Amino acid sequence: MSCEFRIHADSESLGRAAALALVDVVRQTLETNDRFSIALSGGSTPLVLYGLLAGEFAVRFPWDRVHFYWGDERYVSHDDPQSNFRVFRESVMAAVRIPPENIHPMSTSRSDPDDGARDYEALLRNKFGGNWPRFDVILLGMGKDGHIASLFPGSAALDEKTRWVVSVRADAEPPVRLTLTPPVMNAASNVWFIVSGSEKAGILKRVMTGPPDPRRFPASAVRLAKGGIVWWVDEDAAASSGLENFPESR
Repeated sequence: MSCEFRIHADSESLGRAAALALVDVVRQTLETNDRFSIALSGGSTPLVLYGLLAGEFAVRFPWDRVHFYWGDERYVSHDDPQSNFRVFRESVMAAVRIPPENIHPMSTSRSDPDDGARDYEALLRNKFGGNWPRFDVILLGMGKDGHIASLFPGSAALDEKTRWVVSVRADAEPPVRLTLTPPVMNAASNVWFIVSGSEKAGILKRVMTGPPDPRRFPASAVRLAKGGIVWWVDEDAAASSGLENFPESR
């Protein structure tokens, strides 16, 4: 597993650098593969990246060959303001034409969230096959408590060994969510963390320099079997954590 640490001045320049890198890795991957698969992050983490892809970089991005999945979803209607799918729909799908068959949101219409999780796992198994899906890139934010996707500290889902997608209850709003499991993340070709803000400094330092402790710090559960992790970090998070001189690669 390789790990890179890339520091940028602020969330805007960080998002721009990540967007440019994503365009490059998509185009490089498609030189030898028919399609590119990405699992998207929720929340505000990817908004700058989304805006650039749908705007300035839209003509450079091969929308017809990229398949979009979700790393997690709040168990609300896709029209709900808290929906991760809605964020992508309004920021990207409203601006560019993506083939409908390339968009694979998590279903939140089932009365039992666990049925929704099993539905999404069935979809992934149909699309990827194999023991585990191999996403080309998984985008992840990180909360100030170290949570990733909807894997929060203490969650039983952090111990999952066989399922690809599970439903969870989190100490957050809304509490019911669907999430990919750690083995799925660790099977990816690349995982990109996007972290900004001084409030993330403490947990960033702990995850980057301490021993893995997924139960307390879920971000430390990401340890790829074969692939690379990139930490895209702004100066506020890096400097406040004392990691401004952290090696670019390790």
